[in-house]
Amino acid sequence: MKTDVLSMDNKKAGSIDLDEAIFGLEPRADILHRCVVYQLAKRQQGTHKAKERGEVKMTSKKWGRQKGSGGARHGNRAAPQFRGGGKAHGPRPRSHEIGLPKKVRRLALKHALSAKAAEGSLIVIDEAKLAEAKTKSLIEAFAKMNIENALIVDASVDENFGLATRNLASIDMLPVIGANVYDILRKDKLVLTKAAVEGLEARLK
Repeated sequence: MKTDVLSMDNKKAGSIDLDEAIFGLEPRADILHRCVVYQLAKRQQGTHKAKERGEVKMTSKKWGRQKGSGGARHGNRAAPQFRGGGKAHGPRPRSHEIGLPKKVRRLALKHALSAKAAEGSLIVIDEAKLAEAKTKSLIEAFAKMNIENALIVDASVDENFGLATRNLASIDMLPVIGANVYDILRKDKLVLTKAAVEGLEARLK
């Protein structure tokens, strides 16, 4: 699977062969969905907490007559039905993480890359480097390549390039080791450097 390599000036800078087993699969929505759910569940903090009946400081003295009120024979004011009382079965700190086999996660990443390639949203550039950390020059380069909302993946993030992209809310940059299904799918375009393509192929073979 051959594709063109572009320079930052949007000029052709050669071509590259993409591995069909990584970039040429028929995308499966079920595998991608499982991986996205896994990622989002794993990053939940799970620190939400509500005080329950035993944790609320309220009187436990019987506050009404046993008979004659026509109502229930209440004792503890910390009961959930009273204002200021504890929450019945409230949330407790816990992990929301779910399990997903490593093989499925690797396969999902392949399908995410293949999905971008299939829809024509994959762009390969020769390198992601800037002489100076100027966001303006990066915006001009992206305008030539019709890039507005994208994830850029490189073997290692160039300092100047990373500083320039940090000011752009719609542009994210990750090293190869950080490439993941959720970030790839949530952006309109995926921009890979030649080094990133080699890194991903080495990682997923």
